Amino acid sequence: MLVVAVGFAGQQYWSARPRAVSVPAVVAPGAVPAAATAPAAGGGAGGAPRIVVDIGGKVRDPGVRRLPAGSRVEDALAAAGGVRPGTDTSGLNRARVLVDGEQVLVGAPAQPPPGGAAGGPSPGPLSLGSATVAQLDGLPGVGPVLAQHIVDFRTARGGFRSVEELRQVNGIGERRFADLRTLVRP
Repeated sequence: MLVVAVGFAGQQYWSARPRAVSVPAVVAPGAVPAAATAPAAGGGAGGAPRIVVDIGGKVRDPGVRRLPAGSRVEDALAAAGGVRPGTDTSGLNRARVLVDGEQVLVGAPAQPPPGGAAGGPSPGPLSLGSATVAQLDGLPGVGPVLAQHIVDFRTARGGFRSVEELRQVNGIGERRFADLRTLVRP
């Protein structure tokens, strides 16, 4: 019995000894080669899902960036090296969550609302199948959170087959659906 106890104590001592550990290299945003992140852009098996965003305008290093899913405009600005000095960013919502394929323009004039130019005729209903979070956010009664719910629903279901499916989105009741029905198409 004593031999077994000494053997067990020796094994515990040997497995608990200190070992050298190597520290992984730090990679700055935008320093990862495009080939290394391309497979992960679709949420591949290589790691966390990523989104691709085009950052342009008055930033230090404009271009296409691959960011983790759930990144915000502030993260995109940091990946582009920050905003150039003297640039007015008061019209830019830095806390907004980015969507894959989105373009962020800094210091550019504000885009017209999704319904068309102010005072101009509307080109037609907004497509639920291709509208961005920003476009959906422009609809009456739809804020950024509800717009993201619509995009998430579209992604999970593979698109909208009818406008009636909008009722299944979390946060859209009968009253809001009645307001949106004529403004959107599948």
